[in-house]
Amino acid sequence: MSAFDKASSGAAGGAVPASPAWRLSRNPLGRLVLTDAEGVAHVGVVPVRAFPIAAPDEGVSLVGPDGHELAWVLRLSALAAPERQLIEEELAVREFTPVVQRIEGVSTFATPSVWTVDTDRGRTAFVLKSEDDIRRLERGALMITSGHGVAFVVRDRFALDAHSRKLLDRFL
Repeated sequence: MSAFDKASSGAAGGAVPASPAWRLSRNPLGRLVLTDAEGVAHVGVVPVRAFPIAAPDEGVSLVGPDGHELAWVLRLSALAAPERQLIEEELAVREFTPVVQRIEGVSTFATPSVWTVDTDRGRTAFVLKSEDDIRRLERGALMITSGHGVAFVVRDRFALDAHSRKLLDRFL
């Protein structure tokens, strides 16, 4: 197991994880740079989550501009704060998956219907074309795809307020 794998797999028993065999930084143009164990700088690195909805903290590939994987992060939370912050900033730019925090209302209980929701990015409305556009995920999570193809996530439908759960139950 390399130092990177040890760092990424998390620390057992509260031990501090080892540093990965690479470093991340930003160049003056704001592009992500991965410097590997040999000291080679790879400019324009892009992080890609393996399972962005089901396991956002696990499995992130750091891909070079040629599309080849340069490094694999088993668990983001096991990285040191500077590397983790750079990866999370880059992922936030690439990924647009608003998290539904409350369902304010639906236009009708038949589809298509217009949903008004509060998300982690503010209030919005979208069209739900079919009940099939609501996909059940693990641990009470849902993915709702709007008529325009935007994926909205409900992290835990059981943690929503009573009004939101009541509206949602009509479609499940």
